[in-house]
Amino acid sequence: MLSTDTVVDNMEGPKYQVENWDEIADVVVIGSGFAGLTAAIEARNAGASVIILEKMKAPGGNSIISDGGIAAAGTPMQEKEGIKDSPELMYSDMLKAGLGLNYPELVREVAGKSNEVLQWSIDYLGVKYLDRVDQFGGHSVPRCYAAFKVSGSTIIKQQLIKVRELGMEVKTQMYLQTFIRDSEGRVRGVLVCDGYDHKNKDSGSDKYIKARKAVILTTGGFGADIAFRVAQDPRLTEKIDTTNKRFATAEALKEALKLGATPVHLSQIQLGPWASPDEKGFGVGPAFSDYIVFLYGIVVDPINGKRIVNELADRKILSDTILNIGQPCIGIADKKAVEQSGWNIDRCLEKGVVKEFNQLEELASYYGLPYDALKATVEKYNNYVKNKLDEEFGKPFPPKTAPMTYPPYYGIRLWPKVHHTMGGVQINVRGQVIDLNQNPIKGLYAAGEVTGGVHGACRLGSCAITDCLVFGRISGRNAAAEEL
Repeated sequence: MLSTDTVVDNMEGPKYQVENWDEIADVVVIGSGFAGLTAAIEARNAGASVIILEKMKAPGGNSIISDGGIAAAGTPMQEKEGIKDSPELMYSDMLKAGLGLNYPELVREVAGKSNEVLQWSIDYLGVKYLDRVDQFGGHSVPRCYAAFKVSGSTIIKQQLIKVRELGMEVKTQMYLQTFIRDSEGRVRGVLVCDGYDHKNKDSGSDKYIKARKAVILTTGGFGADIAFRVAQDPRLTEKIDTTNKRFATAEALKEALKLGATPVHLSQIQLGPWASPDEKGFGVGPAFSDYIVFLYGIVVDPINGKRIVNELADRKILSDTILNIGQPCIGIADKKAVEQSGWNIDRCLEKGVVKEFNQLEELASYYGLPYDALKATVEKYNNYVKNKLDEEFGKPFPPKTAPMTYPPYYGIRLWPKVHHTMGGVQINVRGQVIDLNQNPIKGLYAAGEVTGGVHGACRLGSCAITDCLVFGRISGRNAAAEEL
């Protein structure tokens, strides 16, 4: 036990009087996903000693099961491909998707530093990306990069290598119970449960960890916390699946709110429109939906066989439209679309989430679609492609888009799942958590999905990792620069 000054939790009086700390570091990072590991790396490189805490038995958090996509504007790949982009255009796209609810100063940081963090991940972390740039719904141009193996684990593994090189480790099974502040209100450390086991809530023992300079909160979103998400949006009951791991819950966020952190956009919860009800969790279907159907195919009403939306609209528009139909809709693409996308769909077919049909009529029969109506829909869509003008929904056609006339045809049932929570604690451009009086909470920083304000009403695809890396770096550097 290490002796130090007495501190108290000044929200409830002297509940915790800690005269002896179990561990001490300059910076304590709560969470080990993209944002947490980035913050730890930057704080360490800035000269701070760092402790990284993770509540689960392995590091990586929810980040490790993501598709590893990162959005960046003004990159060498775009220049090579002749794609005209800029941070200003990315900023504009993010505000448009966010319905103007985004905090402009935070969006500018993310868009403005997007290329910088992409190159940092390549040059410093050693992350490998596929040699391609994709365009997802809501983005004006292709600016999305997929990590090798299309998995967030590709990035997490490189971050963990760097963490070890810098002499740090991730302390697992460390569950945050509460923050500890001194009599002046500054966050001085945390009380955690050491040895936490989600299957045995009584496991573990109390441990007090002091942060000489600051605590950085990077615990992610609450997409799997049914009670908390229903409180924000009553539609999102247990009947709506989530792409998140079961531990994507709100307890750390609630502890920050108890400190007086300002909640921002908690009811803005994103559903992934590319998900399928025919598999649990994230699954393999979204790769087919997002990279093939939405780009080169169509989404139709299961009753009348007609298109329902601009397939390259943002996630909120797509999800709301499908939910309003009231039952799973059908995503359709053909052999040419798969070839043009450059993606392998074998796993989707093997798992039965995506179905293959020799003729369009077979597809219609399998999904119970009226064939004549579906045929007319496809013919109309093909004319739009030929004329490069979608007269119904204004879909922008990527350069490789071809008419859907090349069998076999492929289909997938689509039903949104809770994917990302845009809301969280308010931060400023330095990554400091802001209280209800709009002042920084001294000694507390945050980054990633636990924060709110960056994405507004809707996060554009691949912008989450950009956000995590940008504000992970910012919060890590600034936390390390705090005066003792």
